[in-house]
Amino acid sequence: MPVVVNTLQELIRELHNAFSDDRVNVEYIHELMQSYKSNRQEWSHFAKFDRHRYTRNLVDEGNGKFNLMLLCWNEGQGSSIHDHSDAHCFMKMLEGELFEVRFPWPTESQSQDEELKSFAESRIGVNEVCYINDSMGLHRVENRNHSNTAVSLHLYCPPFEACNMFDQRTGRQTKCPVTFWSKFGHKTDLTTCRSVTKVKD
Repeated sequence: MPVVVNTLQELIRELHNAFSDDRVNVEYIHELMQSYKSNRQEWSHFAKFDRHRYTRNLVDEGNGKFNLMLLCWNEGQGSSIHDHSDAHCFMKMLEGELFEVRFPWPTESQSQDEELKSFAESRIGVNEVCYINDSMGLHRVENRNHSNTAVSLHLYCPPFEACNMFDQRTGRQTKCPVTFWSKFGHKTDLTTCRSVTKVKD
């Protein structure tokens, strides 16, 4: 039978059930995320924006097995190129649209300060879901719209506290802590690694 999730709370409950053991069924988690249809009334109190950078807003800690969060993107904001610290990453669009740009990992044979060149790009619209893990490469996420914001729902399994950021011009990487702008709808005190880029016109 097809998975049916009617509310955000139902999605969270089903995710807890799905992560009750140590095996991750990627296809089923993808189906759960896909089944939920965005309802702004259900998630708007988690959506916190910052005019200087995109924000990561914790929705549910998943009993330590996963993190579910809202990422809020102001006009023209984008992430740096980054990895996912050996975690599964699911991203679902709740409002607006984002572009995902994928890059290969730098190789040992790559010359020093060689530019990272993208090999794939996709647009993610409302209620669409994409998935990535480190075996699939690196990526950058961008809100290229300069008049509309975007909101995306992310699930990371297992949760991680740091990842690697990559300079596109040189391929050089920097380890960076990842933090939450808010938790459960309340702003946190944080100091973050600068991880936002402005999308070029």
